[in-house]
Amino acid sequence: MSDHVSIVEVGPRDGLQNEAQTVSVETKTALIEKLVAAGLKTVEAGAFVSPKWVPQMASSDAVLARIDRRQGVSYPVLTPNMKGYEGARAVQADTVAVFGAASESFSRKNINASIEESLERFRPVTEAAKADGVRVRGYVSCVLGCPYEGKVALADVARVVEALYAMGCYEISLGDTIGVGTARETRAMIRAVAGVVPVDALAGHFHDTYGQAVANVYAALEEGVRVFDSSVSGLGGCPYAPGASGNAATEDIVYMLEGSGFDTGVDLDALVEISLWISGALGRRPGSKATLARSARSISTARP
Repeated sequence: MSDHVSIVEVGPRDGLQNEAQTVSVETKTALIEKLVAAGLKTVEAGAFVSPKWVPQMASSDAVLARIDRRQGVSYPVLTPNMKGYEGARAVQADTVAVFGAASESFSRKNINASIEESLERFRPVTEAAKADGVRVRGYVSCVLGCPYEGKVALADVARVVEALYAMGCYEISLGDTIGVGTARETRAMIRAVAGVVPVDALAGHFHDTYGQAVANVYAALEEGVRVFDSSVSGLGGCPYAPGASGNAATEDIVYMLEGSGFDTGVDLDALVEISLWISGALGRRPGSKATLARSARSISTARP
């Protein structure tokens, strides 16, 4: 296995989508461009979903039109149906993503459709994308637990992953949506899924509700996973666990990976600066331990 690990930065989409305050197109654009300048090669740029349900993403077309797209960088957008796909293609999106669940209850609550119905919705999107030469990424939520059902059967996770891979998703991101998984459970889940699709088609997406995200990333690394989703400054809450933290912070993941001998191609110092900047713009404290530690160190060394 390669010692290079790819980071999929989800802050501008997954991280910002639950913000109560409206984040301007200018701020979103600047965030994306700063992240790319820090060395990230895949940065989620938005979501083409109903503004009624996700008002924060209503400006995704403006963001896609405004960003200075760099060669060799991918800017995925979420497109849950053909209407979303058509909107994404209107602004020349190069990669789209579909979002399923391993839990029947979560699927019905989140997108008002059964798992099978959701997969049928995705099929025309993947077919159109294939015809247009557009890459499709798949997401599967609740792979390690569901807020309604508790533990989720590994066979159910594997079944959804296998269906998305068969549709043509080049990569499937495995999401611990409520952040309840542990390293042991993560290993078992990766092994089960790797039994039906190649491990190099898998990515990890761990939330830090119980402080387990970094441990779960390392467990997935040991099983051969080399792509991980994360969000600068830990942007993004967990709506199903009120008061809990959300996405794993990109700075924390990069710090762990680089310190463990893996190359990410991402500038950690630049990430810390971005984390402080976006946290200030949102009026919040950084959600990254690495950022808090490095900024505190800078303050302490600056004292006379």
